[in-house]
Amino acid sequence: MLLKPTRLLLLGAPGSGKGTISKRLLDNFTQLKSIASGDVLRTQISNGTSIGKKAETYLKSGALVPDIIMIDLITKQLKDQNLLQSNASWLLDGFPRTFNQAEQLTKVLEANNSNLNLVVELDVNQDIILQRIESRYVHLPSGRIYNLDYNPPREPFKDDITGEPLTKRDDDTAEVFSKRLDKYNEEIKPMREYFQHLGIWHKVSGNTSDIIYPKVEKLVISDN
Repeated sequence: MLLKPTRLLLLGAPGSGKGTISKRLLDNFTQLKSIASGDVLRTQISNGTSIGKKAETYLKSGALVPDIIMIDLITKQLKDQNLLQSNASWLLDGFPRTFNQAEQLTKVLEANNSNLNLVVELDVNQDIILQRIESRYVHLPSGRIYNLDYNPPREPFKDDITGEPLTKRDDDTAEVFSKRLDKYNEEIKPMREYFQHLGIWHKVSGNTSDIIYPKVEKLVISDN
């Protein structure tokens, strides 16, 4: 139960488990609304929109989607879901990813009196992340993610809910992910310093969601 508005940003390397932690937070804090940049992008790609086509080109090569595209997209999502209000509680997963995005997001939020009040960075061993990626499959229509090693589907390569086939994303390879991790490591330092300066940054370490989640939940509760 949240006693006051919570506006949370989850940071972490690709494959660090932000989606899993987000889902558990949403299940346990029903006031929270979620915007996951990866899900938003995949929807745009699936729908064949102009922004989706542009994003797909970058993602397939292992590059990040340019700031201007992401800023416009996430701002629109916040507005469409009526989350740019001082009494709204929400979490962002996967955005911002660059210092410029963080600055631009802060300007949008400040203008609407809905500043971030908690930033949590998930610290996961990146060798373990690369091992996970090779075993990761997804149900594209819903975004549900499975891992053959520790979160397998009940029926091999089929979604638990719909029975539809699971697929492997084009960017779910160790080669592409290594590039994404290198880019993340390059970008996270100025981001970390920026949010540390604002006094809202925290780091949570662990290699599984069962280790990480209780620590994140404790931060959310203590922030209230």
